[in-house]
Amino acid sequence: MSLLHVIILAIVQGLAELLPVSSSAHVIVAEKLMRMDPAAPETTLLLVMLHTGTMFAVIAYFWGRWSRAFFQSAVDFKRFIVALIVATIFTGIVGVALIEGIEKVLLRKVAQSWIEQLWDRLDLIAAALAAAGVLILISGLVEKRSHTQSAAPEISTKQAIWIGAVQGLCVPFRGFSRSGATISTGLLSGIPKMRAEDFSFALAVVLTPPAIAREAWRLFQARHGNLGTVVSSGVMPSILGAVFAFTAGLVALKWLSSWLEEGRWYWFGIYCLIAAAAVAFLYHSGY
Repeated sequence: MSLLHVIILAIVQGLAELLPVSSSAHVIVAEKLMRMDPAAPETTLLLVMLHTGTMFAVIAYFWGRWSRAFFQSAVDFKRFIVALIVATIFTGIVGVALIEGIEKVLLRKVAQSWIEQLWDRLDLIAAALAAAGVLILISGLVEKRSHTQSAAPEISTKQAIWIGAVQGLCVPFRGFSRSGATISTGLLSGIPKMRAEDFSFALAVVLTPPAIAREAWRLFQARHGNLGTVVSSGVMPSILGAVFAFTAGLVALKWLSSWLEEGRWYWFGIYCLIAAAAVAFLYHSGY
């Protein structure tokens, strides 16, 4: 992949990461439009590393909010850590079960089957975007009618389980927006939007390192254990992409965050449905 490709994808990722519209779906569609292979180990590693860059931007931007929301006292911190652990465990249970089921059943006839081999399927991305859009639309309409969102209750174990399980559903499917799904689940379970948003991005920080490790291992296997080829073909462009994504993410966060908080949540659901139709059109056009 060229340097220009990396920069374009990093900017797309950085601009789309904060919004619940599936930044990975936007990056994959951009890859398809540039005639890249989104299922190739190099490009899937790049996608994860772009997420890493924007996650560091999110940490830098949201750290003050996390401190006020979760670090005010030892009790608040303990509750936050417990909720984070519970949600992550259920993400692992649901996500690993789905990945194993797809790889062992649906892809059983494919040599060296990986779930990432489905990431270039625009028809699946369109369906996932539509599912995310419906979930966001429902939670947004519920939030619009609710008058109890000003409170800031702790995240209960039951709420953490639901959020973690739904995040697990997002793991195998590009287009099923992780932030959109987890924030929507938080809203439907009674968590205020800002608190749900804070918790969702904290979960993303936990989820990113194992995702990087998985994609690095997949690239290592694809290159038959040749570490030099791995570094030159995938790791270095991915690190460069992460740097650009971090910069683009910081720039975008300056204005996207306020728009997200002041806007109407269900608008993102409408956008996802429109995006799903556009991706379906691209699929039927031969991309």
